[in-house]
Amino acid sequence: MDALILLVSAAAATFMAGVIWVIQLVHYPLFALADPARFSAFHAAHSARITLIVGPAMLTEIASSGLFVFAARDELERRIAIAGLALVVVAWGTTALCSIPAHGRLAGGFDQAAHTSLVSTNVIRTVAWTAHAALKLLLVARRLGVAS
Repeated sequence: MDALILLVSAAAATFMAGVIWVIQLVHYPLFALADPARFSAFHAAHSARITLIVGPAMLTEIASSGLFVFAARDELERRIAIAGLALVVVAWGTTALCSIPAHGRLAGGFDQAAHTSLVSTNVIRTVAWTAHAALKLLLVARRLGVAS
């Protein structure tokens, strides 16, 4: 069962890392190019659609990461699992404290300051989710005997 929890957690973490890189490098920068007259509708559509993608993945990631802390086979796995869970908490915290408020300001129309804040603080989430994915892939590699 611990292997299944690890695989689910690694899958969710790598999925979120991939999604956040696309958001960081492609999607959020393109907000500035959207038609100002239609930005509110564009933003509402973005918010609804991205939530369908990231909502289940984020919930799966935090739940499986928390479970894996208790399912770890040894102390090294447990420490890596705790570090990974801490990174998820950083990503969630940044989402709550930075991304959601910036999206709230953008919901009323394009706002350069809110957009700049969204893009710049999203770097924190990008680093956290990327590092979490790397840690989970390290644990998978360790279980497969290709990393010590």
